[in-house]
Amino acid sequence: MADLHEELEQEFLDIQDRLGDQDLLSDQVEYAKVAKRYSELENIVKCIRDIRSSNEDIETAKEMLTEADGTDRELLRDEINAAQITLESLETQLRQLLIPKDPNENKNVIIEIRGAEGGEEANLFARDLYEMYASFASKRGWKLEVLNSQPSDMGGFTTITFILKGNDVWSNMKYEGGPHRVQRVPVTETQGRVHTSSATVSVLPEADEIDIRIEESDLQVDVFRSSGPGGQSVNTTDSAVRITHKPTGIIVSMQDEKSQLQNKARAMVVLRSRLLQAEQERIQAEQSASRKGQMGGGGRSEKIRTYNFKENRVTDHRIGLTLYKLDRILSGDINQVTDALAENERASQLTTLEDDE
Repeated sequence: MADLHEELEQEFLDIQDRLGDQDLLSDQVEYAKVAKRYSELENIVKCIRDIRSSNEDIETAKEMLTEADGTDRELLRDEINAAQITLESLETQLRQLLIPKDPNENKNVIIEIRGAEGGEEANLFARDLYEMYASFASKRGWKLEVLNSQPSDMGGFTTITFILKGNDVWSNMKYEGGPHRVQRVPVTETQGRVHTSSATVSVLPEADEIDIRIEESDLQVDVFRSSGPGGQSVNTTDSAVRITHKPTGIIVSMQDEKSQLQNKARAMVVLRSRLLQAEQERIQAEQSASRKGQMGGGGRSEKIRTYNFKENRVTDHRIGLTLYKLDRILSGDINQVTDALAENERASQLTTLEDDE
């Protein structure tokens, strides 16, 4: 770890010198990135220097202890014990500071929910999930804006896309991505049998033009008429927009707005976010930290969480958490789940950090 500490101190000093460079000052985007890294390193380096100072104090006190007697020995022992407590606290603080920062920490999020397996019951469950997140957002004081929705015949959603804006949105919502499974008696079931259905949730960090630059020549833009449940046309003009990003094949469609320009603008917001997520996953894979895509196949056997109505139970399979308060969770009280997932992630990161030591 001593080598790592020296590397971080040197990086801090190099950035300190660079912040006065006129070329950097003229590039506001790059300057913001460098200044952010400087701020992160400032706290880390202070902690490293405090640890070094505490170690030196302990070594000095131990040397003095060999020559002291009587009251002086007791005072030196107390001084050493106090310094060791301070040192342990500083080392814990440093480990927390060295946990890699989530690049999306302060970003808003775009949520896409789709009914998966289970026909119309899956679409109804997609609506339940949307209403759960909408209620959670309201409790947190976040702003919710629906970007696009495709209602199903019985009042559910085949798909709905919305954006959440506010403090700590990403840190709370990033764990929701993946297949969600529901076990209940569908409204269409006449025999009272419990069915299993699923909906998929994708959580995307909102990207801006600084994060992702898109060339107009890489886009294929098609327009068409909006459609509602059953495929019937709900607009007499070609206001709906479908954008295909030709290099990646990613397709985004928007139809909720009456204006073609508004639908295109919304589609570009989602497209940038999908491209940002794809780039981040590519980088993670190169660093041997790849993970399965959030959406999965949407199958009943793949799931991150199960909602069992008969038992009023919610189980998050990633951490083995089971709560018998499904009604409260569906009403937006999902903090206990997201907090447990966040704590599990922090513990895992600390373990990895300690193993590297």
